[in-house]
Amino acid sequence: MSTYFFFGCYSENALKEISAKRTEKAAATIQKFGGQVKSVYATLGEHDLVIIADVPGTEQAMQCSLALHKLTGIAFTTAPAVSVEQFDKLAAQV
Repeated sequence: MSTYFFFGCYSENALKEISAKRTEKAAATIQKFGGQVKSVYATLGEHDLVIIADVPGTEQAMQCSLALHKLTGIAFTTAPAVSVEQFDKLAAQV
C-alpha cells in the first residue's frame, strides 16, 4: 500500500451537497478500489479538502480520484506521498 493525498476543490454544486453521508460514500468508494482512508481535512487556501488514503498503487489512486469526482463533483488533484523517514532513507542512497 502507498499513501496518496487527494486535494479537492469544491464546485458550486459540490458545496450544495456537503454532508456526512457523502463523506461516508467517498470513504466507501476508496475502499472499493482496495484503499483505506487515513484522515480527511477541510482546509483554507488553494484546496478545500484533503483526503489522505492508503491505496494499492497508482492505477487504483487514479480510479479513486475519478470515482470521487463522479460521486461528489469535487475536482481532485492526487499526489503520492512517503513519510519523511522513508524520504531520508531514499535520499541517503543518492
